[in-house]
Amino acid sequence: MCGIAGIVGTDGSLSAEDLKRLALNMRDMMKYRGPDDAGVWCDPSGECVLVHRRLSVMDLSSDGRQPMWNETEELIITFNGEIYNHLKLRKELESRGHIFKTRTDSECIAHLMEEKMDAEGVNSLKGMFAFAAWDTKERKLLLARDHFGKKPLYYAQGPGWFAFSSELTPLTILPGFDSTISRDNVAKYLILQYIPAPNSIYDGAKKLPPGTSLTLDYSKKVRIEPFIERHADFEFFCGDPALGFGPPMYSRQTPSQSRLAAVLLNKFRRIRGRYSEKNATNLLPARVEQLRKLIIKATEQRLMSDVPLGAFLSGGVDSSLVVAIMTKELGLKPETFAIGFDGTDETEHQYAKMVAEHLGTRHREKILKPDVLSTVRQVAEALDEPNGDSSCLPTLLLSEFARNHVTVALSGDGGDELFGGYSRYFQTLEEEHTSVLKGLAPWSPSRAYMSFRIFVYLPEMVAKLMGGLPQETSDYFSTWSPWLDNNSLPLMHRMRALDAATYLPGAVLAKVDRMSMQHSLEVRSPLLDYDLAHFAESLSPEECYSNGSGKNLLKAVAAKYIPYEWLERRKMGFGLPMTFWKPKELVAFAREVTMAPNSPVLDWMDRTALDQYLKQQEDPALCSVYQMWTLLILALWTSNKAGASSAIHV
Repeated sequence: MCGIAGIVGTDGSLSAEDLKRLALNMRDMMKYRGPDDAGVWCDPSGECVLVHRRLSVMDLSSDGRQPMWNETEELIITFNGEIYNHLKLRKELESRGHIFKTRTDSECIAHLMEEKMDAEGVNSLKGMFAFAAWDTKERKLLLARDHFGKKPLYYAQGPGWFAFSSELTPLTILPGFDSTISRDNVAKYLILQYIPAPNSIYDGAKKLPPGTSLTLDYSKKVRIEPFIERHADFEFFCGDPALGFGPPMYSRQTPSQSRLAAVLLNKFRRIRGRYSEKNATNLLPARVEQLRKLIIKATEQRLMSDVPLGAFLSGGVDSSLVVAIMTKELGLKPETFAIGFDGTDETEHQYAKMVAEHLGTRHREKILKPDVLSTVRQVAEALDEPNGDSSCLPTLLLSEFARNHVTVALSGDGGDELFGGYSRYFQTLEEEHTSVLKGLAPWSPSRAYMSFRIFVYLPEMVAKLMGGLPQETSDYFSTWSPWLDNNSLPLMHRMRALDAATYLPGAVLAKVDRMSMQHSLEVRSPLLDYDLAHFAESLSPEECYSNGSGKNLLKAVAAKYIPYEWLERRKMGFGLPMTFWKPKELVAFAREVTMAPNSPVLDWMDRTALDQYLKQQEDPALCSVYQMWTLLILALWTSNKAGASSAIHV
């Protein structure tokens, strides 16, 4: 895992030395992403500079240093991530005459881009990645981000430059960077607890949407396009221009309802045949075995490492299954890591210990009693843009603990979205069933699901706090309702698709990447495998949920290794126990930070409305600790950035 950045001069106003100095400053702001080595490459023409920070995982020799050339030295890349099918790709490339100089997966990308430097070429890659490739002959830059958005990639344009980076903060030092924080981005953050791609918190920077590539050609025009083949049909909300989630290069216009319906129906016709009656009846043994083999393959691919490797273990279904495959199928005795919380029963570490003993791992646990008010500052400082997911904190603490012993850790991320594990799915499905059974008044999936089930603040609450909901925010969420309400596809699949394309990359994967890389720890997610995603697309609703139980097919696989009653225990989630949240203290702290005379929050919120809201939150029966946490992260983050130094002058 690494940190990448680069800058391209677009009009000749910045000298080669200017570009190099800016790129090096960007690179070294991300030292923790790659503490083992650093590299820089400058185009002799002075037009492009690529930089790299290296966390050495594969081929620890200097051969793995980046930026890295292809064999003709006409194309150079800077790469962050892991390519799990690189050995297969290497054989194919060698059969076509390519000559490899290293054992790294990085070199495969350089050779692939030499053949086809576009979205079709990127489509061959399976893994987690964000990379840039520069063609020295064509004067062309290509950026690409993996199918799920596991690895971050930001980009920006300013006077005389186009730049990209693994993190947002390095872009802010560039001359002329637009650091405006719009009301629209604040509104989306409050509702979702993250800013969805392609936006970032700053107007001047964008996130490359998952599963897309960007090209900057010799004319310095930007074009963004999806990969030829995305990860299953979870693509619906990943930068699809017809649904309004695409980058602004496609269109800033919200599609009409009729056009949206037509697009959805065409896609439904293409995939409806996959949901057969045969698959929907029972958990067929063949289906269980097919899934088991896919998980074994995905886990084995993620074991490639020349440094110590272990696994996160919460005791839940997903991480327990990954560790079970490592031990029972692949013959390992890995180090496993868990954190617990002292003074409460709301902690999963005891379950993790039971699973570890059952599977025979070398288990380590750390029991903590964190001070929420002090650690919220720590989290806000670690974030390069606001992320209100309260599990950022335990993820940061777990990553710090694990990094003392290993450099790579496997996790169970993605199991809930791909296999149907969230309680909000079950609540919505039960409501749907009840409304049909009792013949109640027309029931709307979108009204049921687009509630506190997926929103932290409701849109109407944000409108009250901000003196109206920004139009772009309203337009953005208006595209969700027709999707959720269109019954051409089972409701379980509509909810999974929405979460896999928005919440997963926006909150979950962003949290894992940012918190783990603070401690130079690489985290790999076998359940977010490309082939597994295609299989998850084919699940019947009953294979996801029935009779009050979720992730049915996944649990059937896990039950081959773990007592089934352990798999059916109440899901806790990976967050701080409620006993650690002290609503009165949280609200007092939020008032202190948000209502201060120089608080940036007051640039977007009405002081009177905010004061009334905080007074309501003082009532323990009404206080939402998750809303308070989300608000505090925004307030602390913006206050930190307001006091930070501005752009580097050239």
